Amino acid sequence: MPDTARPSAPAPTPPGASPFRARIRRWRKAAFAAVTALALPAAALVAAPAPAAASIPPPPSGWSLVWGDDFDGPAGALPSAENWIIDLGHGYPGGPANWGTGEIQRYTDDPANVSLDGQGNLRITPLRTASGEWTSARIETRRADFKPAEGRILRIEGRIQMPNVTGDAALGYWPAFWALGSPYRGHYHNWPAIGEFDIMENVNGLDTVWGVLHCGVNPGGPCDESNGIGAGRACPGSACQSAMHTYRFEWDRSVTPNQLRWYVDGRLYHTVSQSRFDAGTWEAMTGHGGYFLLLNVAMGGAFPDGVAGFGTPTAATVPGHPMIVDYVAVWQSGDGGTAPTDPPPGGFDARSVIQAEDHSAQSGVQVEATTDVGGGYNVSHIADGDWIRFDDVDFGAEPVRRFQARVASGAAAGISGLVRVRLDSPTGPVLGDFAIADTGGWQNWRTVPADITPTTGRHTLYLTFESGQPADFVNLNWFTFTS
Repeated sequence: MPDTARPSAPAPTPPGASPFRARIRRWRKAAFAAVTALALPAAALVAAPAPAAASIPPPPSGWSLVWGDDFDGPAGALPSAENWIIDLGHGYPGGPANWGTGEIQRYTDDPANVSLDGQGNLRITPLRTASGEWTSARIETRRADFKPAEGRILRIEGRIQMPNVTGDAALGYWPAFWALGSPYRGHYHNWPAIGEFDIMENVNGLDTVWGVLHCGVNPGGPCDESNGIGAGRACPGSACQSAMHTYRFEWDRSVTPNQLRWYVDGRLYHTVSQSRFDAGTWEAMTGHGGYFLLLNVAMGGAFPDGVAGFGTPTAATVPGHPMIVDYVAVWQSGDGGTAPTDPPPGGFDARSVIQAEDHSAQSGVQVEATTDVGGGYNVSHIADGDWIRFDDVDFGAEPVRRFQARVASGAAAGISGLVRVRLDSPTGPVLGDFAIADTGGWQNWRTVPADITPTTGRHTLYLTFESGQPADFVNLNWFTFTS
């Protein structure tokens, strides 16, 4: 999806302008129609007060709290000036217009746009004036030194409810929780080299959280700017808009190569390894003094416009739906840290029905609501070169010999591909595979079997997807193995 907010010249461009559209450019109109059809009735759109946790959660065993804000205080108060800077207007002084993203709102320090609610939450609320001007708020931490010590893990986390608005009424809403490299302050023209970690982004009221990394040069470069390296998935359980969810980013310097990881409600959905970057790119992104954190709700701009396929917000967009933040916290592990566990200990039983959206990690796919029997979610937007990983899959002592997967495809004529089962690596030996082409629609499901090499024991399982064309060719709901 082209980014109309950015110049075509290869000059460095401002942060936040292009959160993960490498996959969005392949989103199907039918998928958006399905999401819109799930919109709540108008009477259900206004968010009820969300319960706040009593305090920032205690540090996990082996971790210590570096910094945090629980947003306690009287209703109508601004967030702590000791912790936060409130950004104003349409850009930093001397920085790009419209914050470099094409967003249209004016940021203010009006308590109507940004304030505590007296219940332990921060609310950032987009509003529209009688003249049609949109206003909202953006805040950033005064501290700009968030970075793990050598051999440790830094965990940045927020418990957030996205604006509770969906369908046409949500067009243009762009809530975000993110981090920028500290050298950006006062410079404004060194992005994306200094790094950007998008911990939570969402647009247009879709039940999807996106996590994205920006780095290197623009356009192109190792982070495929201005797309970035990203992934997304639906929020577990309740929709992102209807409930609080916990969004977490980890920067792990306890392993070699280092890792960057994104989670929602403790579920890992995106991983980027240091090994995919040259030394200069990694050093520019991680070798400076650290990062500062941001919370904002933009209106319109490159991301929501690109997803909608037209300019946003529109006359149908309804103002007044806040992003609600219970807490923001930063923890650091002790020496060596504690390795994350996702899924929980015990992994997967190969003979059970394994839901595709419960993957341990993935590359290139999305998660969306499914209309298949039983409801829930399916993995979507699958194309050539994508993969999903499942850790600690127990095949048992008796060999499994058959693989079955629940798949659907709305691919155009001539578009097809292979679903392949591999062990221990996305390029590991192929145990078995099957071909899939159009099944009559992206939600027209069928169960397809394949014989596989007899397999026992516990393994890391990869499903890889291969096609001779770049277009999406399959959706995956679940799979299982039998003897």
